[in-house]
Amino acid sequence: MRGVIGVYFGIVLTPWKLVGLLGGLMFMARWIVQAWATKRAGRPTIPRSFWIISLLGSGMVTSYFIWGKNDAVGILTNLLPASVALYNLVLDIKNGRPGANA
Repeated sequence: MRGVIGVYFGIVLTPWKLVGLLGGLMFMARWIVQAWATKRAGRPTIPRSFWIISLLGSGMVTSYFIWGKNDAVGILTNLLPASVALYNLVLDIKNGRPGANA
């Protein structure tokens, strides 16, 4: 997965870089999901999908840092958010919050 897909605007795009970019977009998109759920509920809320998207995005970005870039700083900075997201998702599922998939 180290081959070059293309060069766009001077940026060399590889499959691993694409995984990292998509993970970063997912990690950012979780805030859109959270804002939508808050607007819908009329009060601040964090839906279960926020934690799921957090885990997926963090997993993709961490994969990029492990296998695509081999960057210890990137790996370490993604481990804590991923562990917090997993912890919150487990608590959310365990407590069986009604309407958690808003």
